[in-house]
Amino acid sequence: MKQANTILSHIQSLPQFKLLKSHYCYAKFISILNPRFQKAIAFVYVREETLFIALSHPGFKMELNMNRELLLNLLSILAKQDEKCQQLKAKKVVLFNSKHMSIIKEKKIESTEPHYQEMALGDFTIESEDKELIKAFEAVRRSIEGQNDLK
Repeated sequence: MKQANTILSHIQSLPQFKLLKSHYCYAKFISILNPRFQKAIAFVYVREETLFIALSHPGFKMELNMNRELLLNLLSILAKQDEKCQQLKAKKVVLFNSKHMSIIKEKKIESTEPHYQEMALGDFTIESEDKELIKAFEAVRRSIEGQNDLK
């Protein structure tokens, strides 16, 4: 029985799935960058010896513009080190803004404070002669009915 990684590597080597191999290289290129740059990049691709980098926010353009040589050097190192990525060769870098969000997803921090819905309906009767006790029960009833109205 064949292992899953053997089947996947065979599928990646087929000519109709050539883009899967390049996608692996693009993801690896982004992963070796500084985490600040990883958040800045929405996606990358290489076409005609030009590295195109789509930015997730226009504010990152100036910072990455100053580091063009670093990006080209990292791409050439990746092409030398990883035999799957030897086709990635670029002589210049083009930065542009993208409507798409970054590949790196920030995890949302959810509140751990539990919120419970009121289960009572507030339909109870009070049979007492004590006016303070009746007044307290009426306040509880109004509170319960007020919470049920919010639903």
